[in-house]
Amino acid sequence: METDTSAQEARNGKDIQGIQWEGFKYTRDEFRDTRLKHYDNFVNILRPSSREKLDKEHGQVVEKGKNFYDFQFNTRLVTSTIVHFQLRNLVWATSKHDVYLMQNYSLMHWSSLLQRGKEVVNVARSVTPTQKLPGLFSEPLSRVQVSSMAVKENLILLGGFDGELLCKCVNQPGVAFCTRLSTEDNAITNTVDIYRDPSGSLRLITANNDCKIRVFDAQSFTRVSEFTFDWSVNNTSVSPDGKLLAVLGDSTECLISDSRSEKVISSLRGHKDYSFASAWHPNGLILATGNQDTTCRLWDIRNPSESFAVLKGNMGAIRGLKFTPEGRFLAMAEPADFVHIFDTQSGFLQSQEIDLFGEIAGISFSPDSEALYVGVADRTYGSLMEYKRSKDNHYMDSFY
Repeated sequence: METDTSAQEARNGKDIQGIQWEGFKYTRDEFRDTRLKHYDNFVNILRPSSREKLDKEHGQVVEKGKNFYDFQFNTRLVTSTIVHFQLRNLVWATSKHDVYLMQNYSLMHWSSLLQRGKEVVNVARSVTPTQKLPGLFSEPLSRVQVSSMAVKENLILLGGFDGELLCKCVNQPGVAFCTRLSTEDNAITNTVDIYRDPSGSLRLITANNDCKIRVFDAQSFTRVSEFTFDWSVNNTSVSPDGKLLAVLGDSTECLISDSRSEKVISSLRGHKDYSFASAWHPNGLILATGNQDTTCRLWDIRNPSESFAVLKGNMGAIRGLKFTPEGRFLAMAEPADFVHIFDTQSGFLQSQEIDLFGEIAGISFSPDSEALYVGVADRTYGSLMEYKRSKDNHYMDSFY
């Protein structure tokens, strides 16, 4: 497709998004400067005085310009979309060649090998659950606006704008389970995830605007536990050992709680606004939290009294955070235009900056860390962008 861009075309000077700058009155650099000057970052409670304090706070002095991942391909055959401007976790890679994303009411699968997209589920139509288990409250749903998603362990989990939850087995037709988690007016399913608890059992977890986190058994879809907090829960993530929950929401504090008892173990203080993203390093000791104050804070959970590093965005809230599965890199997405990749082995002091134009629907590393996918939501230039691990960095890995 003419509007798609390959690595070779990019090396030959084509814009990676296929934007034909010669037809605009601005150069790319001029338009970038304008965006940086005039982008209006959304905040809930951040005051100018707090903003000044944050600007003065010693953040990481990061060496930019590194090249950890090389541009590989940009396609407009599938285009990412979002339904809520604060929720940007709508891209999931299950291999370096397979990625899932939302395109309006369709969950799409993109194969980078075949360079072909395929619809997996259409939630505009009526969806009827295929599993009929005794005592299970499951109901047909339709016109679900998908606000959150996760694809792991051969399962697809979708959360909806009106509190819906849908679960589908990747290799089986139909949707196994679907329900409405809450009847409250404002019960958006902000986050969904799939994890294994300390015993090895597969669990589904949801975080909603009704201040609740719910945990389900992935086989029977029965509710295992339900935790209630004092504010809307925008994001939750489970530590690699399944024992701890990071709980973030409409508060400047982030909580670490026991995944089985709801007991709050520690409160992380330092952010100036509401948080919408978190990620655990695979070692289980480092937690990254993303906030509308335009920073990501890094916490050593053995010493939670203060963050050990502050990573700053260029212009907007930090709405997406992902570590590579082996922990070498952290990707940090702003709402638009910028994805930052930090090298953890440099102490987060070296980074690559992916510079594009458009809202960012989600970011996802492949399970082997070889690929990074970025969903770009834009009426004209909406796309799925693929980056590949730089060979130079594989060579450098041999020195560690």
